[in-house]
Amino acid sequence: MANEVTSPFELGAMPAGRRMETVDEQLVRAPLNTMFGLAKRVEAWPEHLSHYRFVRYREHRSDGGGIVEMSANRPFAIPFTGVRLNWPTWWLAEMAVNERAPSIRFRHIAGVTKGMDVEWSFSPTPGGTHVRILHLWNGPAVPVVGIWAAVFVIGPIFIHGIASRTLAGLAKVAERRQNQQW
Repeated sequence: MANEVTSPFELGAMPAGRRMETVDEQLVRAPLNTMFGLAKRVEAWPEHLSHYRFVRYREHRSDGGGIVEMSANRPFAIPFTGVRLNWPTWWLAEMAVNERAPSIRFRHIAGVTKGMDVEWSFSPTPGGTHVRILHLWNGPAVPVVGIWAAVFVIGPIFIHGIASRTLAGLAKVAERRQNQQW
């Protein structure tokens, strides 16, 4: 029931004390409403972002959030060979949109990153919008190596690798839209 519309829900404040933290941020030279509008329409991300394989709602909520299934590739270049590989990733997340803040919150509920909390926050600044993506997680539920994998591999290589591309790609679309208005 991908088109089902239900009531909005709150994911609350970002949790404290998580072992893995990644931050990606950028000044986007476009108005807040343009960038926020692009970011909250996650189902359109694959139209703008070549590394996204798909984004689809399993349940859609009246606030623009819901249960969303996402898949993106993490590209890798093999040194000295010219060979590029795409590592496919997949996750399922609860999503809440806060128009007042403005912010978008995700809580991963399935996939390797189950239990991860994510917040996209948007602040107007001179010349555009400051966007910050925060990922917090204690890693997969694998004794001993779970936290190590999150802190040294999954966070810096996969999470940052995908989030930085997502932010840069959406920023490019927002800036292009802003420039077309002139």
